[in-house]
Amino acid sequence: MDGRAAPHAGGALRLRGPRRDTPVDAHRLDRARALSTIVEPADTPSEGRPIRWGILGTAGIARAAVAPAIHASRHGTLLAVASRSAQSSERFAADLGIERTYGSYDALLTDPDVEAVYIPLPNALHAPWTIRAAEAGKHVLCEKPLALSAAECRVMQSAAELHGVRLVEAFMYRYHPRTVRAIEHVRSGSLGPLRTIRSTFSFVVRRADDIRLDAALGGGALMDVGCYCVNVTLAMAGRSPRTVQAVSIRHPGGVDRSLAATLAFDDDLVAQFTCSLDAARTESFEVIGRDGRLEASQAFLPGAATTRALWTAGDGTTTPFEFAGVDQYALMIDHVADVVRRGEAPRTGAEDAARTLQVIEALHASARDGGRPVTLQRARVTSGSVGSATIHEGGA
Repeated sequence: MDGRAAPHAGGALRLRGPRRDTPVDAHRLDRARALSTIVEPADTPSEGRPIRWGILGTAGIARAAVAPAIHASRHGTLLAVASRSAQSSERFAADLGIERTYGSYDALLTDPDVEAVYIPLPNALHAPWTIRAAEAGKHVLCEKPLALSAAECRVMQSAAELHGVRLVEAFMYRYHPRTVRAIEHVRSGSLGPLRTIRSTFSFVVRRADDIRLDAALGGGALMDVGCYCVNVTLAMAGRSPRTVQAVSIRHPGGVDRSLAATLAFDDDLVAQFTCSLDAARTESFEVIGRDGRLEASQAFLPGAATTRALWTAGDGTTTPFEFAGVDQYALMIDHVADVVRRGEAPRTGAEDAARTLQVIEALHASARDGGRPVTLQRARVTSGSVGSATIHEGGA
């Protein structure tokens, strides 16, 4: 709800940098300098014709970002939009140059020419409409967080597999070249063994009727912006935490207005993040290892300007990684085309979403219990599922 080619954030990859007697390794420094020039996104054309898209809903994120991105993408074409109101869909289509309009979501799903749908509906509606889209034979790009729980993720993925369609979570920041390179750099061991990951995402919600403040619709700071912090933490760490703790400030509507969290991993890694719907706009991440630090501001919504990430070696030498401005939403749309046409694994698929939601559920449990530690135990992943976790409250 809004807001691989590269190394995938999934699995139980555990990174341990080679042991060194000096604070910075010359090979790592040379590698960082070689990567520090402005990077353009690679053109990896998808096979076959462009994906024909429909949009379920006329949400602000669809109007401002995703519909224009489909138009701008190399391998997508925007064919149809649906709304509960025919007038709303017609206005949206007129403003954004869309050929077909529908006065209901079900009507769009019956259009045989639509191959994939983008779902920007409130969080509580992600699972039911993803399942209905899958049943209609449509591939799905669904807004983050993909579901309300890891269990819902499993049902959604099972529906996609049953009907032979692909399911991707719309974590658009994961498609920006800076994010891809940052994850690659951290996982290469260039920072040495990881010790700290810090992130934050906040902005002010001013409308009292904003759906982000509606508990029944799956709102709250953790679900809306904290999910980015959880996701980037897991992507950088390459694994899930052992225990989590959280404290929150509640909104009268029953959701968390602000939340602060600590995630403890094996191997001496601790991550911390803050998220808020009632604080000035801030978005950043920082990854600190024994041998260096990587940091980025405007971490999740960098816009179209040239962006950078800063790598600081153990000896204090700072090297910028610079990236040309791109439309990360358009890159996401083209990735979906690769998933559908070429059979690539989704960079942000249901398994990745389930890991993020397992942590979110545990953080909610901790916050409800006054910040007591919650331990996550990964369960065996069975065929047709995306993993699960058992949550134990009150123990480390």
